[in-house]
Amino acid sequence: MSQTARSIESLNWTPTSWQQRVALQQPQYEDATELNQAIGELSQLPPLVTSWEVLALKQALAEAQEGKRFLLQGGDCAESFADCTSPIISNRLKVLLQMSLVLVHGLKKPVLRVGRFAGQYAKPRSADTETRDGVTLPSFRGDVINGPEFTPAARRPDPQRLIRAHAHSALTMNFVRALIDGGFADLHHPEYWDLAWVEHSPLAAEYRRMVAGIGDSLRFMETLAGPIAGFTRVDFFTSHEALLLHYEQALTRQVPRHHGWFNLSTHFPWIGMRTAALDGAHAEYFRGIRNPIAVKVGPSVTPEQLLPLIDVLNPEDEPGRLTLIHRMGHAQIAAKLPALLEAVKREGRRVLWVADPMHGNTESTSNGYKTRRFDNIRSELDHAFDIHAAVGTRLGGVHLELTGEDVTECMGGARDLNEADLQRAYKSMVDPRLNYEQSLELAMLIVRKSGRVS
Repeated sequence: MSQTARSIESLNWTPTSWQQRVALQQPQYEDATELNQAIGELSQLPPLVTSWEVLALKQALAEAQEGKRFLLQGGDCAESFADCTSPIISNRLKVLLQMSLVLVHGLKKPVLRVGRFAGQYAKPRSADTETRDGVTLPSFRGDVINGPEFTPAARRPDPQRLIRAHAHSALTMNFVRALIDGGFADLHHPEYWDLAWVEHSPLAAEYRRMVAGIGDSLRFMETLAGPIAGFTRVDFFTSHEALLLHYEQALTRQVPRHHGWFNLSTHFPWIGMRTAALDGAHAEYFRGIRNPIAVKVGPSVTPEQLLPLIDVLNPEDEPGRLTLIHRMGHAQIAAKLPALLEAVKREGRRVLWVADPMHGNTESTSNGYKTRRFDNIRSELDHAFDIHAAVGTRLGGVHLELTGEDVTECMGGARDLNEADLQRAYKSMVDPRLNYEQSLELAMLIVRKSGRVS
């Protein structure tokens, strides 16, 4: 047994030990018996990922920590059961593949692809209840908990939704695996990744020139050396915010020939900014699983708070174990991020630093839409690269909310969407997402910025 395993055992960790701590952002289920029955049923269902996939991702993240890979993590702010359809899933995958192609071509290093899907069904909320016209009901917390309709029946936390979330996650995973194993990600055929509605995108021509260049290079190499293994498929991993702890507990398993416990609901779970308290239930749960894990770090976090949390979550300083995703907002990143980078560097702790330029830049418009400005997203990313370079640390990835649908949720970008455009195709139930054009433009900007600061 490894030193890490002995350390966890000595601290009496179990998949349920989180229940002895304060658990924030959890729903209030009316019937404990109904909840326990659903947890029992869920705990008997097959896992969604495997332990060897989890460990493979951990090794790849360790390489990203050393600068040998770049992490691209992206997907929906919150999945819905209704969006578990082949067009939506395949379009989401297409966007991530196209972005990764841009990054591989520009950064000249492998890109680690991690989707925010197959489990991103729970969302934190600023209040437990919502009031409309004098009626107060529980807030909508994602399809794994309740429904968005403002009725008592829909807003009641329903334990059976745990089972439905597992089923929809399994369907998503099955389709993604089938696409990738069937050659959907084959670099010989990037035309499979085209999205029909972007024919007139300002970025389409530049992207197609890049694809043509990659295709010519690939054909030239294969003319000299024959078919090259590895270009017909890619590794792809899943992630979600492990917010609803009853769900995560039920899918935490022990497996043959590996010590300890694995969260087999996803490869890469993370703790959100609102639930990252050192003595909270989420930190207690996360410290005991063997998955690579991440923590969102906001502008209110100080070095005195962050360093003890790192000690709890990665006491043995394991390579690939811990990713820190900073989400400061473009207006605060210059003031808040350097002290954190310097403190972690000074302590010599092994982490992967990733930028989330989305969540700190959310605002509401005069016509009532929640949105993000592309210029602010780009500004935060620009600052992140510059600050890491100045401190002597490395920005090893990005974490984005995006979609392959033709949505108008974030302002600006290639077509300069404005406030009036938002009502045309605003589909998100929670947070605004980058559309295809904005996502691809951001990938190109990352390449250009990385080249200037490297």
